[in-house]
Amino acid sequence: MRKSYQLFLTMLLFLLVFTGCSANEQSKKPAEKKQAAPEKSVELTISAAASLQDALTEITSNFNKEHSNVKINYNFGASGALQQQISQGAPVDLFFSAAEDKFDQLVTDGLIEKKNGIDLVGNELVLVVPKDSTKGIKTFEDLAKADKLSIGTPESVPAGKYSKEVLENLTIWNSVEGKIVYAKDVRQVLTYVETGNVDAGIVYKTDALTSTKVEIAATADKKTHTPIVYPVGIIKASSHPNEAMLFYEYLNSNAAMEVFKKYGFKGL
Repeated sequence: MRKSYQLFLTMLLFLLVFTGCSANEQSKKPAEKKQAAPEKSVELTISAAASLQDALTEITSNFNKEHSNVKINYNFGASGALQQQISQGAPVDLFFSAAEDKFDQLVTDGLIEKKNGIDLVGNELVLVVPKDSTKGIKTFEDLAKADKLSIGTPESVPAGKYSKEVLENLTIWNSVEGKIVYAKDVRQVLTYVETGNVDAGIVYKTDALTSTKVEIAATADKKTHTPIVYPVGIIKASSHPNEAMLFYEYLNSNAAMEVFKKYGFKGL
């Protein structure tokens, strides 16, 4: 009887030890990770000045390496025309203007909150001529030699407005006004010069640097025109405010600023 009792105790002790070890081994096993839900894919629409096209294309490519779920669609054009579209209710998430007045109008109208906007980069205005030009245009004053000159439409294209200011301040507007071929945006001005349809054009330095078919004849003195500032901001009625803020913050990053500088823009 005593032996049977001792055998029972031994078996019970063995069972307790075995159960404890099994439980301990189970606790050492890593907990199964729950699979993270995929990020929701969204599309942002950004209205941006035509002169920003090359820089923003590269910046967006870099951004998507980190945020592949955010697809960005661009509407490039003249800042004045883009501002009008937004004012009339176009579904836009961010506005990147080439002129402060166009941007400020949307702030005044309550379509952009001031806290969600910033003057991000600057630019310069240059006179360009075709590479093979024989007109001898080396300065703005030499525009008297041109048969045709192109600038953006001053009422809707900021570069055109700045161009008119330069020509007026240099007192040559009246002598060249009749020769001017107006363009819908600064990229069209560049195309007119590249194709030889005009003898000269006034564009942003950043646009001139993208072309191998034109050369910069002169750079406008900063004192002859309003400072060229590019503000960017989030549209208050954005359908995707969180993703809009994400891209807005990326545009303000050092990585994005390096790309802007690569294309000739100046940090502010």
